[in-house]
Amino acid sequence: MTNFDAAKETYGQIGVDADKAIDTLKKVRISMHCWQGDDVLGFDSTQLTGGISATGNYPGRARNPEELMSDIKEALSLIPGNHKLNLHASYAITDEKIDRDKLEPKHFAAWVDFAKENHLGLDFNPTLFSHPKASDNLTLSNPDKSIRDFWIEHCKASRKIAAYFGKELSMPSLNNIWIPDGYKDIPADRMGPRSRLKNSLDEIFKLDYDEKYMVDSIEGKVFGIGVESYTVGSHEFYMNYAAQNNKICLLDTGHFHPTETISDKISTMLLFNKYLALHVSRPVRWDSDHVILFDDELKEIAKELVRCDALGRTFIGLDFFDASINRIAAWVIGMRNMEKALLFALLMPHKTLKKMQDESNFTELMASMEEIKTYPFGDVWDHYCKIQNVPQKKSWFKEIKRYENDILSHR
Repeated sequence: MTNFDAAKETYGQIGVDADKAIDTLKKVRISMHCWQGDDVLGFDSTQLTGGISATGNYPGRARNPEELMSDIKEALSLIPGNHKLNLHASYAITDEKIDRDKLEPKHFAAWVDFAKENHLGLDFNPTLFSHPKASDNLTLSNPDKSIRDFWIEHCKASRKIAAYFGKELSMPSLNNIWIPDGYKDIPADRMGPRSRLKNSLDEIFKLDYDEKYMVDSIEGKVFGIGVESYTVGSHEFYMNYAAQNNKICLLDTGHFHPTETISDKISTMLLFNKYLALHVSRPVRWDSDHVILFDDELKEIAKELVRCDALGRTFIGLDFFDASINRIAAWVIGMRNMEKALLFALLMPHKTLKKMQDESNFTELMASMEEIKTYPFGDVWDHYCKIQNVPQKKSWFKEIKRYENDILSHR
């Protein structure tokens, strides 16, 4: 009997089919963010603005499209499953200088070719930071109409590009809008900027796209560096706008008050929305975008998605950037941890636990949930990695060191 056979038997005793859990996980595509590979710099700017900071100076940062694609392929070779790649508009690949309001699908054709070669889907984000017209942290809510119009056109172009991705790759592309707009100190007018943002969004979303190609989401935030006192695009703003306009309100794990957790918000959002979108990160006291760990909150997020039968309704994307460690290892750790959390959740007897709760059998519920924590989950995860032809346990790290010595150290 192999370790996996023994684990299957153990889980079977509580009514869980380990093979079914694995088959379900195989179908989940997680969107891996391209910006971990180059510290969010993209190909059209040299400095981060908009309250974004990537700290550290670990050697080997990708400096051009070829290096970034090579690093992404290396990471994917160590991650089980077939996934998606999440792009920002600042990663357009073009020989000519194109401002963001003039971007077209052709400027991302190389990424579509890359996605096809590597069996990937593509998600997209307009880039409303690290640009001269975002220097005062006001974009779609800017009182200057010419600046608002520039960013409106950029967001319109981004939706068109995302729809192009969806058609080319035969799977929906999530187009997510996040803006850095806000004020450092207490504003004299809170309504005005939000009214301008609403009008800008109304203009951006005038054209309808088939959701089998492109789905829109909008992402709120509680605060940002340089806009500590007032964020125009708050969670409440976007949640109401999304509900009124049939858009997805994307939840980022780092964009709420430190005492809030998004795992508690998932069931509510799913009750009232067709789809859910996530950016999974790890905040440390603030929205610091640390590499996600296999920790309690990640497990709770995964449990909620499984309990609510929402894996087919949720766009799961990662969003962290750490320049203090090997960037490819950061991708691999984060992606594998997201999959681990989903598998851990799929290996729980949710119907049995729900029945205990409904019958007020809280003592047995607590005992059962605690015992499951030490079930042989690791043996099922190792088997999943094996059948997906990726390294098991920490053996993947040897390949990271080889790539670092052979490739990254020469940049």
